[in-house]
Amino acid sequence: MDFETQAAQLRVVLNEHNYHYYVLDAPTITDFEYDHMLRELEELEAAHPELVTPDSPTQRVGGKALESFQEVVHRVPLQSLQDVFSPDELLDFDRRVRESGAEPEYLLEPKVDGLSVALEYENGVLIRGATRGDGQVGEDVTENIRTIRSIPVKLENAPASLIVRGEVYMPRKTFERLNEERELKGESLLANPRNAAAGSMRQLDPKIAAARGLDMVVFNIQYTDHAPFSTDSAGLDWLRSLRFKVIDYQLSGDMGQIQSAIFQMGDQREKYPFDIDGAVVKVNGLTQRDALGETAKFPRWAAAYKYPPEQKESVVEDIVIQVGRTGVLTPKAVVSPVRLAGTTVTNATLHNQDFITEKDIRIGDTVIVQKAGEIIPEIVSVVKEKRPAGTAPYLLPTACPVCGAAVVRDEDGAHIRCTGAECPAQLLRNLTHFASRDAMDIEGLGPAVVEGLVNAGMVKTAADLYRLDRDEVAKLERMGKKSADNLLSAIEKSKENDLSKLLFAFGIRQVGQKAGKILAARFGSLDALAQASEEELTAIDDIGGITARYLTEWFAAPQSRHLITALKEAGVNMESLIAPVGDKLAGITFVLTGELSSCSRKEAGEKLEAMGAKVSGSVSKKTGCVVAGEAAGSKLRKAQELGVPVLDEKQFLILVGERDGDGAAVLAQLKK
Repeated sequence: MDFETQAAQLRVVLNEHNYHYYVLDAPTITDFEYDHMLRELEELEAAHPELVTPDSPTQRVGGKALESFQEVVHRVPLQSLQDVFSPDELLDFDRRVRESGAEPEYLLEPKVDGLSVALEYENGVLIRGATRGDGQVGEDVTENIRTIRSIPVKLENAPASLIVRGEVYMPRKTFERLNEERELKGESLLANPRNAAAGSMRQLDPKIAAARGLDMVVFNIQYTDHAPFSTDSAGLDWLRSLRFKVIDYQLSGDMGQIQSAIFQMGDQREKYPFDIDGAVVKVNGLTQRDALGETAKFPRWAAAYKYPPEQKESVVEDIVIQVGRTGVLTPKAVVSPVRLAGTTVTNATLHNQDFITEKDIRIGDTVIVQKAGEIIPEIVSVVKEKRPAGTAPYLLPTACPVCGAAVVRDEDGAHIRCTGAECPAQLLRNLTHFASRDAMDIEGLGPAVVEGLVNAGMVKTAADLYRLDRDEVAKLERMGKKSADNLLSAIEKSKENDLSKLLFAFGIRQVGQKAGKILAARFGSLDALAQASEEELTAIDDIGGITARYLTEWFAAPQSRHLITALKEAGVNMESLIAPVGDKLAGITFVLTGELSSCSRKEAGEKLEAMGAKVSGSVSKKTGCVVAGEAAGSKLRKAQELGVPVLDEKQFLILVGERDGDGAAVLAQLKK
């Protein structure tokens, strides 16, 4: 069998399995078997690039990052629907439809709370994906759309032209998993699945979108040169035959039945993998739709029923405190059981101290609990006339309920956070951060391995990593002796890291990579830094008063001192090993754009910082220089508009002393 035939067969088989897994939710092979075939195709395409096709499963991981999104004028506008909020308004909609002379059959479908997009196909090939925007003009997000595995990139037996509309969403399980991972890494949490989906679609780097696990359901044919359909449902069935993931629908000519189905859908909304914020009712007959027409804003043949927030009384039986993986203390009300939106609620979020104080929520209070489109119920208000005598205002504790360390309030928000360096509640997050690339850079020690070590009781602090037993590690799931050896070698190697990486690994608030480098260079050792006063710290450029206070408080805490001692005993380096190259670029702010052949942009930034420069991510009037590599985009254009000096890669290398040339002349050019 020749390579071309082999690659073609692999593509067919893999795409078939993708369809069963991502569209039908009925996988036919194991993940291991799929991954084995995918790797075989990847190796074939790597050896023979001419075999790569647009519909290859290998092209789903995300292509080159963009500088910006291009505008797309929709061939057919992506209309919005008129909202209705009560059964009476729904009956008014039905009356208006029937007054037009129609005896309608209605199509009912859940209203997915996501991001509306249009997919455009020519001769069965996906050529464009665009956001709704204002309905007339959206943004071209084709590269991100291609990463969604349930969207076909090539259609069989398709018409010459087809545009479909659907909703991109983040499944709730994916959203929860992603937030767990972000919490472990100390990143800000995503607000809700809808915002997460919208934000993912607008990532300029498709690889980020690919990692977000998005999905999509199709609910409309916007345009096609296929023979016309008589009903919307026939068109949706046809789209399903083309292997689109199509929204589930119900049909009925009785508005009473439609209403009952809407209420049932609301009660059972948690059965869907996506959030829904209502139900959509459409006239199914396309000829009837044409006759009904549309207003300046909405079609007259459809309405979106929005579920009102369901509210009921309950009693706050207790308030408990949960300590999250980032140390945030989150209060939760334990309430007497109450049925809301199809589920029994026994807990309600209280968010933070400000929320409790503003609503004056106390243990024993009768409260109004609400669960609208959200999964987690919350307290709307207190029924103060039912408040028992003797209740007291609730205040969060001043010490962590898990480890006993002091708690502090964020300067820039309402969160109260545990300061314990060895707090068990934060262990997974702290260890994951400690091992991350920009911290101690322990290869192979990702979140899954960290969780395995913690669950096995092998690690209770970061210092325990340096006392792991190879045979015990090898017994962990998916490890084995070779993986254990590699992991322990990486841990041992991390002992030799510069002090700056250890400082960042500690996770001290507001002490990032840059501050870690500044502090390591200034004090030379961890012991010297630990003895520094706030006044000494604030005298350093780029170290403000708040950061100085966080540093002195962290070093003064008993858990921090215990961790430092244990790491010293383990042989972890606590000295600065990197001597600054100089400060000849001090006072100059650089912005890097495009691709450099000699190094990554991150490495280039480190070279500049070692010479005293500052590196920024955006161009402004204060920018001193832009280093432009291949395929530089909007940042280069803005620099040219503002008259900011621009260096190419050759000039950059001369400036940092890695290529022969007159570095002084290049520097003089920047200081004009």
